[in-house]
Amino acid sequence: MTARRPRAHALSERIGSLSALDGPAAAISKQVRGAIGPGPVKDALSGTWLGHALHPLLTDIPIGTWVSSLLLDAFGGRESRDASRRLIGAGIIASVPTAITGMTEYADSEPGHDAVRRIGALHAVANVAALSLYGASFAARRRGAHATGVMFGAAGASALMAGGWLGSDLAYARGVGVDETTFEEGPSEWTPVLDASMLVDGRATVATVADVDVMLLRRNGTIHALANRCSHRGGPLHEGDIVDGCVQCPWHGSRFRLDDGSVERGPTAYPQPLFEAREQDGRIEVRAAS
Repeated sequence: MTARRPRAHALSERIGSLSALDGPAAAISKQVRGAIGPGPVKDALSGTWLGHALHPLLTDIPIGTWVSSLLLDAFGGRESRDASRRLIGAGIIASVPTAITGMTEYADSEPGHDAVRRIGALHAVANVAALSLYGASFAARRRGAHATGVMFGAAGASALMAGGWLGSDLAYARGVGVDETTFEEGPSEWTPVLDASMLVDGRATVATVADVDVMLLRRNGTIHALANRCSHRGGPLHEGDIVDGCVQCPWHGSRFRLDDGSVERGPTAYPQPLFEAREQDGRIEVRAAS
């Protein structure tokens, strides 16, 4: 028997199955990745420096200003009209960096995340609609058409709510922007994972221990071990390149130091879980780093 789910979840599932969105969504993602590749700008927009994704933090500003404007329109009276207009203007300005950080997150929804790509596309459409409606509201208020401005503002609030619901689904139901390795702990005791002969110098391999995939690499006589699932979007690190003492994720280019799992380059904002590794009686053993 299939577990019952809320109707809203069923709606998001239907949206996630709309394959007609794939073409336009993939094209937009490709353009964004081409314009903002791995490096300092991408790191800044992704929140690497912050320790978590930047986009959700920025969304509070346009949401807060626009909802405050709605409340002033409803309860503030004539004397609050200027304040309501200024709040809308502030939200329009804040929506620009918010949209840019959202697009960088969205561009990393590939590969293998069809539902995320489709829901994210409608999330963007809803937010663009909200911005356009609030822009129309601001323009109407500037020319003195307050009632028309209120009407556009109310419509913008509706679009904003739809976009917020879709964004929440992406974050909380789909895990976009979260640390993919949060619950990967591994064994606390030394545990054999493979024969030492299978670990070729300079070539990464993957082994599974306590339901956690671990990337193993023998390099210059040292065995390095990190969680294999990239903390950013779950890419397989053992398929990535080794660059300047780091492993580079093959999906989006995040780099992690081999010796401690720290982030050398984003877009990830989260370090990679570290394991201790040793060779014992012809076997490679690992345990979670203390």
